[in-house]
Amino acid sequence: MPYLEFLATYSDRFIDGTLTTLGQFGLAVLVATAAALVSGLMKMAHSKPVRAIAIGYIEIFRGTSLLVQLYWFYFVLPLFGFTMEKFTAGFVTVGLCYGAYGAELVRGAIQSVPQGQWEAALALNMTPAQRMRRIILPQALVTILPPWGNLMVEILKGTALVALISVADLMFETRQINNNTYLSAQAFGTALIIYYIFARFMVTPVMRWLERVMARKIGRS
Repeated sequence: MPYLEFLATYSDRFIDGTLTTLGQFGLAVLVATAAALVSGLMKMAHSKPVRAIAIGYIEIFRGTSLLVQLYWFYFVLPLFGFTMEKFTAGFVTVGLCYGAYGAELVRGAIQSVPQGQWEAALALNMTPAQRMRRIILPQALVTILPPWGNLMVEILKGTALVALISVADLMFETRQINNNTYLSAQAFGTALIIYYIFARFMVTPVMRWLERVMARKIGRS
């Protein structure tokens, strides 16, 4: 089958799968960002129990396979009374997995802020929350954005695994098309192109724009 005819025949399924993938990606980014920020700050807390919770979360999710985590969230947790719809299980698991990696980025970026900035904020009699919100986090954000952009690309690629719990994303639809037609080069080649386009022309430009905006905001441009 010519490639253009292949695209015309299966374009609707590729579009549906792509939209599901983008939904998974966007929601997973929100979960990962929240998990990374909270656990990164918790790991820097003075309280040992708080640090222990953060370390436990980070080590478990960084030390185990995303695929195994997906199976646990979707197939095992219902045995203990915690049931999630497969779409929800997909983005929550992907978000928590990459949030564990993001937590170390958050911690490292905050600790990279010069000590003089912390002392200046303290001299201005700011509360800890004010120091973090007004002085520390804006500077840490400039440091964290480049590696965070790489993490966003990894999240996009990681969403491909949700097909294994039957979420009808791009990879799920691609596998179904391949199983029906045995046109592996056309099916998986199209999926590869779509993933690349979104990583290269959506995620990367947005993150670079954010880097420039934050650099100007704190006077580093």
